[in-house]
Amino acid sequence: MSGSLSTVGVMSLFLYYFFFLLSSTAIGGRLVRDGASTTRGRDMLENGLGRTPQMGWNSWNHFQCNINEQMIRETADAMVSSGLSSLGYHYINLDDCWGEQNRDSQGNMVAKASTFPSGIKALADYVHNKGLKLGIYSDAGTQTCSKTMPGSLGYEDQDAKTFASWEVDYLKYDNCNNPGISPKERYTKMSKALQNSGRNIFFSLCEWGQENPATWATNVGNSWRTTGDIEDNWTSMISRADQNNQWASYAKPGAWNDPDMLEVGNGGMTIEEYRSHFSIWALAKAPLLIGCDVRSLDKQTLEILSNSEVIAVNQDKLGVQGKKVKSNGDLEVWAGPLTGGRKAIVLWNRSSGHASITAKWSDIGLKSSTIVHVRDLWEHKTTSSVRGKLTANVAPHACKMYVLSPKRLS
Repeated sequence: MSGSLSTVGVMSLFLYYFFFLLSSTAIGGRLVRDGASTTRGRDMLENGLGRTPQMGWNSWNHFQCNINEQMIRETADAMVSSGLSSLGYHYINLDDCWGEQNRDSQGNMVAKASTFPSGIKALADYVHNKGLKLGIYSDAGTQTCSKTMPGSLGYEDQDAKTFASWEVDYLKYDNCNNPGISPKERYTKMSKALQNSGRNIFFSLCEWGQENPATWATNVGNSWRTTGDIEDNWTSMISRADQNNQWASYAKPGAWNDPDMLEVGNGGMTIEEYRSHFSIWALAKAPLLIGCDVRSLDKQTLEILSNSEVIAVNQDKLGVQGKKVKSNGDLEVWAGPLTGGRKAIVLWNRSSGHASITAKWSDIGLKSSTIVHVRDLWEHKTTSSVRGKLTANVAPHACKMYVLSPKRLS
């Protein structure tokens, strides 16, 4: 009888373990069971999104609060007709001012009737039918930054489910009008609400880098702002690049540093400055979110935004953020690794005069004996059998961007 009981006990234990495995789901290195999760080797939000930095468009930089559903639909149309969507620019993101001042009688956020009369769900349907994704905006405070809409503080679960019901794909979550509760607490609450909403929604934290989100946000959101808002001028752009640079080691697939959206095409910088802006954002694995009016792109702006070779650096599957590796006053070398043992390099002249800039192989993590093919990403030309260093003459506020592919490693 005792042997029989032992057998039953063993069988019970086996069945328990079997059903445990059935009820457990492995998701990207994370074992999930009964709503709980245990991280295996990675500490990050495992919603499967943002494996490369997000690409798309956002309304704020150019339009601020002057948005409506017709303009958003026309923008979606232009993203397709310009060819930008085929290059990976998939998100069409509403920023502040899309909603009514007050919630409805059930406490729900409501689209502003005068500017979005068809509602957000209809807009999402339109955008999805173009093969694109729709993003929306809210705030981790009592009101949004414009104070024309309610924030989501205290309504996180309700708002997340509302966004999911509208089939929204992306949430930018701002940090205005908060009562002094820590950002980590407020953003974590919305992260959990999104994960429980029934829809996979990309979570973009817009906390402005105030409490070093790179150190805690990898398991909260897919990207986090490391800086205050960018402005359409040279000084603002380079300062955002420098502030973002210090957090380079924290970026990885599914979790990106965000020095704010692109100003390319808005008119406040020269073409060379915009090319530098785009190059550094691409190298730094920053989100590539267009901030101009894509319905009226000029040729030079489109050429910058549609440079597929620069975009490929940003979207490289290795997912390692490039960074500043050398500076001599205003003459800088930025670099980072790519798949296949390649290196991406930007020689950046932040001075007001022409200058020669050199990157030695030792600056970028290559042996001095390594022979490489050098691909110029803006001139679209390749130079073969380069050894030891790379030198270029660079115009004021301009850059040169290259990918180095080792011919042989020794």
